[in-house]
Amino acid sequence: MPYVLRALAALPLCLATATAFGFPDRPVRLVVPFAPGGNIDITARTIAPGMGEALGVQVLVENRAGAGGLIGSEAVVRAQPDGYTTLLGSTGTLSTAVALHPKIRFDPMKDLAPTSLVSVVPLVITVHPALPARSVKEFIALVKARPGKVTMASAGTGTSNHLAGEYFQAVTGTKMVHVPYKGSGPALTDLMGGQVDLIFDQVASSLPFIRSGRLKAIAVTTPRRSAALPDTPTLAESGLPGFDASTSTGVMLPGGTPAAIVTRMHAAVVQSVRMPSTREGLLRIGADPLESSPEDFAKLLRSEIDKWTKVVKTADIRVE
Repeated sequence: MPYVLRALAALPLCLATATAFGFPDRPVRLVVPFAPGGNIDITARTIAPGMGEALGVQVLVENRAGAGGLIGSEAVVRAQPDGYTTLLGSTGTLSTAVALHPKIRFDPMKDLAPTSLVSVVPLVITVHPALPARSVKEFIALVKARPGKVTMASAGTGTSNHLAGEYFQAVTGTKMVHVPYKGSGPALTDLMGGQVDLIFDQVASSLPFIRSGRLKAIAVTTPRRSAALPDTPTLAESGLPGFDASTSTGVMLPGGTPAAIVTRMHAAVVQSVRMPSTREGLLRIGADPLESSPEDFAKLLRSEIDKWTKVVKTADIRVE
């Protein structure tokens, strides 16, 4: 992926430099802008021990849920830029927030300072086994043969799986019926029951049902295959070059945080991601480990904001 960084040869030097001016000397908070138990929360709890080991202090995970991740994100934006309050930000939350909420009270590009990416979570086109399509080509042909009749479930209007489905329709010239649910759990239940035809879902949520044969995977939405579904092709491999609809996570600081602290935190995040225990933990939830420079993290977020703003406008998606 273009935003994955080469190895950081200067990691020990970065750590030593930051330690010299005394940061950190007390626990650091890692804010998760969602309730406990989801992918973002589990990711935070997976990387926190390694970050703490690298920083020499405890990293405490704090859940600040609400407004689709905006409440917790804004809390970090408003925090003191001293390095002691961090955010496990996600492109899925921050980019779509800008696209869906024009009156959002902060600018992720200006008010948050990225350190390193941590992981990317692919989406997978998950269909009911009875759907007569075994490849992306067959699936597109089926949807075009039944315009406005194939039903696409989502975890709710404006969620990542809804937007991915709208993006797919725009790219392929297909038309499906969107059926929003209150969460992916009810959507998957109805999908397995045959009440809807498909969902663009996070790999972690669908994986147990795909492995048991209750659901069928057609393709993943990332440029590279998912480690959790190595035999499932990407949409790019299946005739849609450049297609990418995924959620990348990374650690962010309040805007205005001193450069030396950003460097120190970046080194700690990268050191954590490289630990075998961290990588194994991320892979278990269907997330592929990543690391990046702050500049590449910011570049990715900018491109995601631009992409999803266009998708929201084209599909005329509105949320209350």
